[in-house]
Amino acid sequence: MLCPIVHRISLGGMDILAQVLDRVRLGGTLLFHFELGHPWNLALPARPYALFHYLSRGSATLALEQGDEIQMTEGDFVVITRGEPHVFYSDRRAKPLQIMDIDRSSPRLGVVRHGGRAKPLSTMICGNFTVSRPLFGSVLELLPPVLLLKPTADSGWLEAILRRMVSESALERPGQSVALSRLTEVLFVEVLRSWIASLSPGQGGWLGAISDPHIGPALKLIHENPERPWTLSDLGHRVGLGRSVFSARFTRLVGQSMHRYVVERRMAEAAFLLETSDEPIARIASQVGYETAAAFSKLFHRHHGLSPGRYRAARYMDASHLQPDDSAATVSD
Repeated sequence: MLCPIVHRISLGGMDILAQVLDRVRLGGTLLFHFELGHPWNLALPARPYALFHYLSRGSATLALEQGDEIQMTEGDFVVITRGEPHVFYSDRRAKPLQIMDIDRSSPRLGVVRHGGRAKPLSTMICGNFTVSRPLFGSVLELLPPVLLLKPTADSGWLEAILRRMVSESALERPGQSVALSRLTEVLFVEVLRSWIASLSPGQGGWLGAISDPHIGPALKLIHENPERPWTLSDLGHRVGLGRSVFSARFTRLVGQSMHRYVVERRMAEAAFLLETSDEPIARIASQVGYETAAAFSKLFHRHHGLSPGRYRAARYMDASHLQPDDSAATVSD
């Protein structure tokens, strides 16, 4: 699936990643700690957010709805980035434990025992990643539907974070939900870093391109100043490449032309400003590089499907509904 965890990313790229992650409220928590005796089978339904699973002991088969199967061994960490239905099992013929609703009403992490008494025994920690702004969706969409990280000598951070999350979940204490959310955020950032570092050239869109010695700095310049009238010649010169070479390299690594990327970056910046400030639309238009509000509004509508004013009103109304409802949870046989 994906290659092992490594930790080499350019500083320029990390500036972009930090900016994107800083602009969303990334959360999540641990949901279940399973102790599984052979034969066992867990069935998880579709969810509107990413789910993660850490196989801390034993082995398991992960089966996706479309039929793909992945063999997991001890130390494997997997993210189902689009929350699609999936099954884990040691024996496909075993009666599945239906996880009717992966959310839990209690902040305390309980151990769920399932399966028979035969060895090998397996243990697995499951949780979710949530985001409070659709702006982050573009990042999640760049990830593969299933992101598998294999353990290496450098992956001790994963077990350390999860161990801390398990201990935090064991007892109800003041500030527990905030602590778990912050730990989950650190977990996601590390997973994202590791995935980016595992990519080959041309994979992962702009997330993969941020580690390129030429395109990474160009992306950083665009993110820092999306309002500038960037040209291929100007940006290529700044990162040490000729116009034609820069254009071809940018399109190959990012997956779209520089011009299109600049427009998308401006529209993302505008959406963020509309969501988080009361600045007049004309001023926001100027901040993202457009001389008139009319020209900006036309392009924004084409990109987001709503006028800037309607987009702002809709985001205010939807703000309370962006997080999943944690009011109920059910695990049934």
